Amino acid sequence: MILSMSGVVLLGVIVFLFFRKDGLKASHMMVCALFGFYLAGTAIAPSISAGGESLAGLLGGIKF
Repeated sequence: MILSMSGVVLLGVIVFLFFRKDGLKASHMMVCALFGFYLAGTAIAPSISAGGESLAGLLGGIKF
């Protein structure tokens, strides 16, 4: 749960920065949000979630 919340916050910040700096239009932002909302209700949502957790585990295991 914490991983998904931090991921939502991170992606929200990225979308906000694109909106402010790179000219992302509000309509594009709404389409992206609706796409993510509807994608979460499909059968592929668990695979996407597992892929995100795997990526987070991979990035978390990097030692500097």
